[in-house]
Amino acid sequence: MSPQAEEMRNRLLRDGSLVLEVKAVPHARSSEVSELMANGSLKIKVVAAPEKGKANEEVCAVLAAYLNVPKRNVEVVLGHTSRQKRVRILA
Repeated sequence: MSPQAEEMRNRLLRDGSLVLEVKAVPHARSSEVSELMANGSLKIKVVAAPEKGKANEEVCAVLAAYLNVPKRNVEVVLGHTSRQKRVRILA
């Protein structure tokens, strides 16, 4: 686990939930948490196309794996049809 992920995981465990600003990049070669951007958003690349919620589901799955939480604990709460999203993660 990266130091950045470890810090987020610790905040999540301490507070019980975490809300993150995310920039989703669909049609990538691989699904991964790419970088922490200058504005504080987390860039997440996903293979899925932004159709019928597939990219949102993959964003949630990538974040769940990154923070080592179940997929059901991660949900997009804002920006369902946008690249800029707000995601809530429960411990």
